Amino acid sequence: MSIRVVITGARGRMGQALIACAARRPGMEVVGRIDLGDDLESCLGSAEVVIDFSLHQATLGIARMCAEHGKGLVIGTTGHGDPERAAVAALSARIPVVWSSNYSTGVNALFWLTRKAAEILGPSFDLELVEMHHRLKKDAPSGTAKTLAEVLAAVRGQQLAEVVRHGRQGITGERTATEIGLHSLRGGDVVGDHTVIFAAPGERVELTHRASSRETFAEGALRAAEWVKDKPPGLYDMQDVLGLK
Repeated sequence: MSIRVVITGARGRMGQALIACAARRPGMEVVGRIDLGDDLESCLGSAEVVIDFSLHQATLGIARMCAEHGKGLVIGTTGHGDPERAAVAALSARIPVVWSSNYSTGVNALFWLTRKAAEILGPSFDLELVEMHHRLKKDAPSGTAKTLAEVLAAVRGQQLAEVVRHGRQGITGERTATEIGLHSLRGGDVVGDHTVIFAAPGERVELTHRASSRETFAEGALRAAEWVKDKPPGLYDMQDVLGLK
């Protein structure tokens, strides 16, 4: 398959990983490497898909430009607020958009396994999530951790905002049966660790994914770009790309 892509956030850690992996991918050509201060519109004419790993403040403008030019979009940036997410989602009526909190094949298997475990184990198990990333990560909790928490809340028919608990300090009282604990650790150069804990009296189940290279995420995002190239307008995620839905 031949495909021409533009990478935004090209000078960042993920941008550099995307460029390196794309160079090894048969038929893929990077026709634009865009970062702060660069002109995205100038290279859109020769592109088919834009891969965004920039900053959450830039994503909506990138999505609008893609919609104006009829280009597919893969979003890997995290940290968006609800208004930003809604505005970008509305643009997917005009172009195909893959938007995932994590493009790793293993993490997307973790999403699936988390849903199945929550369904099987039921409401008697307490739910806790722990994530760790490098010391330079700007947002917390990670987008992946939020997605895992949303999966757990959806299985139990809950609204995540009403049951999530970010850390504990002091005399907090007993843990409620309905809350979902979500805890963020930062340090060193950790690429990304996520653990989902199901705890009940007498037993505990833990599902863990650890990433040791950003190339894992880059390869998944490039795979998503190839997949979305010929798709009709709509909002997709990596579960669609991998056929897990």
